[in-house]
Amino acid sequence: MTMKLTRRAALGTAAALPFASIATQSLAAGAETKANSTVARSFQLGDFTVTTLLDGSLPRDGAQEIFGGGASDEEFAKVSADNFISPDIAQFFFTPTLVNTGSELILFDTGLGQGGIQKALADAGVGPEAINVVVLTHMHPDHIGGMTTNDAATFPNARYVTAAAEYDFWSAQEAGNRVGDLVAAKVTPMAEKMSFIEDGGEVASGVTAMAAFGHTPGHMVYHLESNGQRLILTADLANHYVWSFAHPEWEVRFDMDKAAATASRRNVLGMLAADKVPMIGYHMPFPAAGYVEPRGEGFRFVPVSYQMMG
Repeated sequence: MTMKLTRRAALGTAAALPFASIATQSLAAGAETKANSTVARSFQLGDFTVTTLLDGSLPRDGAQEIFGGGASDEEFAKVSADNFISPDIAQFFFTPTLVNTGSELILFDTGLGQGGIQKALADAGVGPEAINVVVLTHMHPDHIGGMTTNDAATFPNARYVTAAAEYDFWSAQEAGNRVGDLVAAKVTPMAEKMSFIEDGGEVASGVTAMAAFGHTPGHMVYHLESNGQRLILTADLANHYVWSFAHPEWEVRFDMDKAAATASRRNVLGMLAADKVPMIGYHMPFPAAGYVEPRGEGFRFVPVSYQMMG
């Protein structure tokens, strides 16, 4: 039987961990990690190498029911037609991100747990044992599924970082809650290696957490900055590259607090558009990177082409 640790207990054990010694175990952090394949694509951000990793992709019916809460059939159909996509089917992408800071390899989210992330990491020349830090932007199954493989830690030398509010919420769920049970199986066993971050906290130099609650109670996005260049990892802030940008107020089935999620979308997308900062979104079409521009009362996602090739 696996015992659930409270955050307070986990913090106590985490404080005693020799994080510095864990970080020195990776030989790959200072090495070349650039990739340009169908499942791994690297971008240069100052001294950081940022690599998106395609863990999987699949179509799903019922697009309006998922992404168009509050939209009329006519509105949803028009936005879809204007962007040359079906109003009925959505293509889902699942894209963890690897950041090589030069001294650490930091992985943001772990995917579905079906082996895709290991294949994508291999294309970037990185083995799971080389990962120094795993950051969980939130704890939905498609972000924590890859934390273990055959009941063992997929990233055995990593320390883990997540929002305190996120861990507290899911670890408090009663048995029988689908996400809570998965957290108990995948996340709780790593609690002794876990530290908790608040809004504005640093994962590493140049990697800062930004609260973007609503999708889940502790959903975070992450601001990267190196040599004056910036990028935001937006996680699940906007889950579709058309509908969630064009109408941030349209409710998304997966957002737990719909009003807070809308406010977070408008806040972060507005900042990205105003400051012309690039983004990487977990569910954007691979390679998941792009820019945001204002469009009417909403926004438009502009996919990356050859920017940041470095």
